[in-house]
Amino acid sequence: MPASQPRRRSVLLAAGAAATAAAAPAAAAAEPRRREGPVVVGHRGAAGWRPEHTVASYTHAVQTGADWIEPDLVPTKDHVLVVRHENEISGTTDVAQHPEFASRRTTKTVDGRPVTGWFTEDFTLAELKTLRAVERLPLVRNRNTVFDGRLEVMTFQEVVDLARKLSKRYGRTIAVFPETKHPSYFRSIGLPLEPELVAVVRRNRLRGHECVVQSFEPSSLTRVAEARLRLPLWQALGTTGGPYGHPQTYQEMMTPAGLARIAEYADWIGPDKSSLVAPSPLLADAHAAGLRVGAYTFRCENQFLPARFRRGTAPNDFGDAFAEYALHYGMGVDAVVTDFPDLAVAARGAGS
Repeated sequence: MPASQPRRRSVLLAAGAAATAAAAPAAAAAEPRRREGPVVVGHRGAAGWRPEHTVASYTHAVQTGADWIEPDLVPTKDHVLVVRHENEISGTTDVAQHPEFASRRTTKTVDGRPVTGWFTEDFTLAELKTLRAVERLPLVRNRNTVFDGRLEVMTFQEVVDLARKLSKRYGRTIAVFPETKHPSYFRSIGLPLEPELVAVVRRNRLRGHECVVQSFEPSSLTRVAEARLRLPLWQALGTTGGPYGHPQTYQEMMTPAGLARIAEYADWIGPDKSSLVAPSPLLADAHAAGLRVGAYTFRCENQFLPARFRRGTAPNDFGDAFAEYALHYGMGVDAVVTDFPDLAVAARGAGS
């Protein structure tokens, strides 16, 4: 990928709707190197083939050609960043099978919604290390349950270490693509994500070709920008509502005016793949604003595919995923975020 164009970013000095802008120089950050064609991002590793956010998932992603691997970041009670889909871990670990932790099951309000279960912020890292990962979607991906109970909860540092180890093994730079999860919530309880993320980046001297930071919350990205890490930033975009605590909806953020504002602090947008399908002007508008576009989340099961690419009626049978990749590659996306990086790589090669 070409280097980011030099420009000045407007860095928000305060979070949320009351933020005020101050100009700050943005250095041209070298993007992670990859093979020819769109970047293939292993979504939580290779979540289609292994339980997500585990050493097995990340390793399989890289072995089968992923350029970047994605860890979702949440904190422990002792403020260590670990990688889980959510801070509520009953669906991704065997915590419910540990009687010593039964009393920690509780209900919390996270980003305005009640959530019941066990939460990473109520456990020390040492306690989380006694748990084991399980498949989050066992009814969809029953084959992955063979790994249940075998794999530890990883820290962000361990993912960085693994990426560098695999980079050496396979002779190419594997970038980490961390997402800050519920950053406003964690800030409100005294466990902010951004300072710890910045500390890991600095401790490991991660460069722009080794790390891209993503979030749905603009205030989280602008806090990372304030640290002047010279890393590419990726604004993730949902399909309904808007980022928690942010005055604009996602639909407003995807207008030309909204994209121009994003381009002041970020290098990428990451919309749901459905937001790009014709007659949507989003891809062209984003490129016109100087933003790269990475679409999420590509999966193979019929239930996750557009109707025209399904095969048969069984929701968990594989459909024509190659046709969906071909559609988006042909449109000119710059990256795909996928549970099946091996198939995304194969589809990329078929079009070269």
